[in-house]
Amino acid sequence: MLEWPASVQPLFVGGTLLWSGGLKVLGRSARRAAERSALPSLVGEDRALAAYRLTGALELALAAVLLLPPAYVAETAAAAVLGAGFLGYLTYAKVVAPDSSCGCLSKRRTPVTWRAFARAGLVAAAALLGTQADVWWGGGPPLTAVLLVAEVAALVALSPEVDGLWLLPLRRLRIRMRHPLADRSFEMPLESSLQQLLASPAYQQVSPLLRSGLRETWDEEDARILCYTAEYDGTAATAVFAVPLRHYSPEEVRVALVDESTESTLLVNA
Repeated sequence: MLEWPASVQPLFVGGTLLWSGGLKVLGRSARRAAERSALPSLVGEDRALAAYRLTGALELALAAVLLLPPAYVAETAAAAVLGAGFLGYLTYAKVVAPDSSCGCLSKRRTPVTWRAFARAGLVAAAALLGTQADVWWGGGPPLTAVLLVAEVAALVALSPEVDGLWLLPLRRLRIRMRHPLADRSFEMPLESSLQQLLASPAYQQVSPLLRSGLRETWDEEDARILCYTAEYDGTAATAVFAVPLRHYSPEEVRVALVDESTESTLLVNA
């Protein structure tokens, strides 16, 4: 009964490990990711990068045997042990170094939250299920493909590192569709909003923290939202400005700095 769902698990687990291991071994920001993680407190600062890359190499090696036939119980059993190890590491990070970054699937700073535990649990559970496979997946029933797609979707949903690819655009679309001025025919020129922004006390207050030009903009009710990349006390953030859309009042411009990894507000100029 478990043979067909088990047969697809080496693909899912192997692909996940390929993504994670490739980042650790080949990523140009591996050193910074290792320093942000809980590894310095676990193995020492001097050995953190080596431990980070060694973990990545182990993931890549295991991914290689999982993604190639035939299927062996030892492969998925080893992946299950690795998944349990990830859960243990996340527990250590949450208790000993709560401000550390997960460093799992992206160079972005992502704190250890319930999503990281759920993602590691998903991979460990998939590997355990994979130990029931007698043969490597060779197509099988159509439901195997559906299961694989569902698992990948769950992995993405539990990965804050890729929120910018699907979650943030979805939220912006919802805002644009729901606000009452979405279908208005008049559009205020963007240049006018930028002039008002540059003249505002809010912009002058946070301009030293900005690290990019205008990144994105959209209109929401009576305000135009302008977003810039910023850095606040070493934390990557997004500076979100609300500029009046119906009149010129630079003193009414408001700004908020939002942590890119947790979406929590770091600074508000109300």
